[in-house]
Parts: sequence; C-alpha cells; structure tokens
Amino acid sequence: MANIKSAQKRVRVAAKRQAQNKHTKSLTRTAIKKVTVSASTKEGDTKALLLNAISAIDRAASKGVYHKNTAARKKSRLTRMVNKSL
Repeated sequence: MANIKSAQKRVRVAAKRQAQNKHTKSLTRTAIKKVTVSASTKEGDTKALLLNAISAIDRAASKGVYHKNTAARKKSRLTRMVNKSL
C-alpha cells in the first residue's frame, strides 16, 4: 500500500473505477450473449435484444470501457449475425 496520501487516493479511485467498468462490461457481455443465443436458436424477439445490446455497447463506449472502434465492430458483427439468421 502506498504511503503518500495522494497515492492512497489513486488506489481507492482506481479500485472504484475498476468495479464500475467490470459491472458495465458484464452487462454488455450478457446483452451480447442473449442476442447470440436468440439468433442461433431463432427463439425470442431477436431484434429487440439486438437494440438492447447496441444500447449497452454504446453506453459502455461512452463511459470509456470500450474504444469507439471496438464498439462499432461489436455492433456491426452482431447486426450482421442477426440479419443472417433472419
């Protein structure tokens, strides 16, 4: 553990941000998985799940969890997969 007060704060802030990023990434991965499962089994409302996943990806990108190009790539691949399954 750091001895300097500002370094101790940086450790606390980093841990808090790490937890927030992990939560956001987990929600995004869950939304993506729901779309993937729905598209492969052709059960459920895949289009609605896709919109939910795209929204989650955009939210993660706006918070800096994903780079904007990574978010665009994920959205593009998901959309192509859904369109191919329909």
